[in-house]
Amino acid sequence: MIAAIEALLHEDVGRNISALAAAARGGLQAAAQSLADRDTPFVGVITGFYVPKGTPPAAETDGPVGAALLLRGLRDAGIPCRLATDALCAPACAAALRAAGLADLPLDHGPVAASIAAWQAAGITHALAIERCGPGADGIPRNLRGEDVSEFTAPLDQLYLAGSWTRLAIGDGGNEIGMGSLPAAVIAGAVQNGARIACRTPADHLIVAGVSNWGAWGLLAALALLRPDWRPAMLGALDPALDAAVLEAIVSNGPAVDGVTRVRDLTVDGLDASVHRAKLVAIRAMAV
Repeated sequence: MIAAIEALLHEDVGRNISALAAAARGGLQAAAQSLADRDTPFVGVITGFYVPKGTPPAAETDGPVGAALLLRGLRDAGIPCRLATDALCAPACAAALRAAGLADLPLDHGPVAASIAAWQAAGITHALAIERCGPGADGIPRNLRGEDVSEFTAPLDQLYLAGSWTRLAIGDGGNEIGMGSLPAAVIAGAVQNGARIACRTPADHLIVAGVSNWGAWGLLAALALLRPDWRPAMLGALDPALDAAVLEAIVSNGPAVDGVTRVRDLTVDGLDASVHRAKLVAIRAMAV
């Protein structure tokens, strides 16, 4: 069943990720199992992808929305967690947490060294990066257009790599933290600008999805299947109404923009909300 959920995640939305998905097949099962096997995991999530040429410049809608639903499920299952981003993406992430009923969840968005110290002191067992731009082979983070965004991207890959925790990642384009688990040649041969943008930072377990938010939903569904005691919380977070509320909140109050259209709208990766709702419903149905 988890393999069937992963197949739903692997739908391509125009970025030609089929080769990436094939290379990462089994990542959803492995990531979920690593969490399910721990009686008391402590999860640190990293997200936020800034769009400097957005109207207005802002974090993109993909990432914070999925992170908020995932964190809601984890929190409601009694699993301690916290969120990290950078200063530019913090308003959108904070809006997402508030809309998900998580206003009291720790949000680290200061200097990277301070976030590292906080995570190490907290006893994080799993670090999960979702739709967070990471450095390429030359150390420069780039968006899918191949543009250098280092001025707008704090090096949160340093936080991701700073502890002995298990590293999980969700991405959809090849330039996100965790994609270093795939051969660079696979990304270069499949994705536009792939050789230039491929992130070098690896994960222990990588989930590839057509849209990164979908990967968070898939992880919730997989955890519902693997841990009956967590099941009500995970299914409760797989709520289309909650997803819609979080998306509206970050667009209105973050603000946030679509990473593809770069416009402040209730879309994610150029796809209408109805497309994402149908995907969420299909993923949830696999876990019921």
